[in-house]
Amino acid sequence: MKLDILIFGAHPDDAELGSGGTIAKEVANGKKVGIIDLTQGELGTRGTVETRYNEARDAANILGVSVRENLKFADGFFVNDKAHQLRIIEKIRQYKPDVVICNAIDDRHIDHGKGSKLVSDACFLSGLMKIETYNDGNEPQQAHRPKVVYHYIQWKNIEPDFVVDISEFIDAKMASVLAYKTQFYSADSKEPETPISSQNFTDSVKYRARDLGRLVGVEYAEGFTVERYIAVDSLLDIK
Repeated sequence: MKLDILIFGAHPDDAELGSGGTIAKEVANGKKVGIIDLTQGELGTRGTVETRYNEARDAANILGVSVRENLKFADGFFVNDKAHQLRIIEKIRQYKPDVVICNAIDDRHIDHGKGSKLVSDACFLSGLMKIETYNDGNEPQQAHRPKVVYHYIQWKNIEPDFVVDISEFIDAKMASVLAYKTQFYSADSKEPETPISSQNFTDSVKYRARDLGRLVGVEYAEGFTVERYIAVDSLLDIK
């Protein structure tokens, strides 16, 4: 299966928090979109690996993605080395996305910045023909480099290079985020408090999208950073 867009997240819920509205919008526009989680979130204070898988499945169904996988890298301890790069290269060559979106370039959680650089490096290396990888049938894969790599924004208020209008998809975004019932605010939860389990954090997901929307004249938006200049055919392409 060829995907138009492939989203990577260091943990289950990263993709939804950073780009859930954009994912839902692109799916609604007929694009094939997939999500690959690098880790199982096994070091998370709340919930278990099993609940995270169930929540990730529910979130994927809400967004309508074509595929969701988990590479089972070590939460907190994965590194940007050849072995991890090759695993990601295999997936890039399998799905041949035109666009890759991954973690914030810098963030509070150390896995986010690590995951960002790891995926970005793998996207470049995936285009080198002399790097050999094989599919599940042990057949050689063809080199493939995505056209662009974008990074969503997470805990830190990184200034975006562009934003996507998600006004019609804010409800889908919030539903996909709140599918992670063990992770986010619930008045009935007996789990320990974490930086993302407060009502304030849940509210912040929506009010950040509203504030970005305000700045560009729409109701809600998601922001992204780029690795190279954005080119347009005409000034009229810019809203």
